[in-house]
Amino acid sequence: MELVFVTGNEGKRREVQGRLPDWVDVLSLKDVGWQADIEETEPTIAGNAILKARTVHQVTGRACFADDTGLCVDALSGAPGVYSARYAGPQVDAERNMEKLLSELAGIEDRSAHFETSIALILEDEVFVFKGIIEGRIALERNGDGGFGYDPIFVPNGHDRSFAQFSMEEKGAISHRGRALQKMADFLDRLKV
Repeated sequence: MELVFVTGNEGKRREVQGRLPDWVDVLSLKDVGWQADIEETEPTIAGNAILKARTVHQVTGRACFADDTGLCVDALSGAPGVYSARYAGPQVDAERNMEKLLSELAGIEDRSAHFETSIALILEDEVFVFKGIIEGRIALERNGDGGFGYDPIFVPNGHDRSFAQFSMEEKGAISHRGRALQKMADFLDRLKV
């Protein structure tokens, strides 16, 4: 079975391929000749994942899936949430996003937060959504140089290291994206039976 992953990131495509059943072949947007940007205009994380998957499915007619992720901070009423990638402005800039978040949390004791990923899978015009969440807290400062996005300031519950201090394998085993992917992989395995 071929599934188009709505991503232009080859590293992300390879990571996802390794997490899905071996009978599923994950193609990137480049593999199907897609070059257009898809504007994320939905008010929810799941909504943006569905929007991206539907857009590609409607044009290509192929089975596909898309993901969207947000960091939700309790003391900020769930912000940055759906705006996580562009929290500090329209340019995607992880450093500026972290600076803004740490600044807004200065002096705030409750630093609880969670990462949420939604994956929207479209098979024969039917939409399936898989959600993964990991609870944690926002550190006082950046720690580690791995990962991406908010990883240097997010510490998952039960750990004393930021996601940026985890190996890719360690993070993948417990992360929000890893949990959502596992749910999708289990669903796909049930289809094959």
